[in-house]
Amino acid sequence: MVKGGERMELGKQIYELRKKANLSQEQLAEKVGVSRQTISKWELGETAPDIKQAQILSQIFNISLDELTGNDTKEVIYEKVSNTEKLAGLIIKIIKIWGIIILACLIIAVVGIILFGYVREEGSVEFENNVEKVTFTEVVGEETYIITIASDGYFEGIGMSDEIKEDLMELIVVGDLPKSEDNITDYFIKLREELTQSVP
Repeated sequence: MVKGGERMELGKQIYELRKKANLSQEQLAEKVGVSRQTISKWELGETAPDIKQAQILSQIFNISLDELTGNDTKEVIYEKVSNTEKLAGLIIKIIKIWGIIILACLIIAVVGIILFGYVREEGSVEFENNVEKVTFTEVVGEETYIITIASDGYFEGIGMSDEIKEDLMELIVVGDLPKSEDNITDYFIKLREELTQSVP
């Protein structure tokens, strides 16, 4: 922990060197790249320069960093640097954690989109203009049929003959989508059974 006495000693050293160099607080502040108030706080021992500022001061006063800080007051500067490094490390850790969280959310979102898209293709219920609608597939032998039905009696069949379409249209119960879907599923179960029996 930085002791007030160490800051006071460094502040006194800066004050004496500034006076010896015949510089005002404003002139020194301009050379270091800080405000006059900062120089005043250093000289009063309220705060201390960081390592970069201390190096600039030692160049201005044409002395070594060791001469500027002394053996006791060097801790003031290095502790300030250490605190800055700790803060930077903490910020980097926080950024890494948020990065992992964001990446995890993106992965979950992508997986969700893929799964949601897959489920919809396999027969999820949708609503279009307040009409319940479902699309599903049926496979018979090497043939794949895509069926879309709606509670208002709508029917669409892809990959099937007109004869199968006519059969399926007769199985649709307007206003009862689950019943229509069950009827069509039963129809394809029978088709598969017939295909299995016809194979020698």
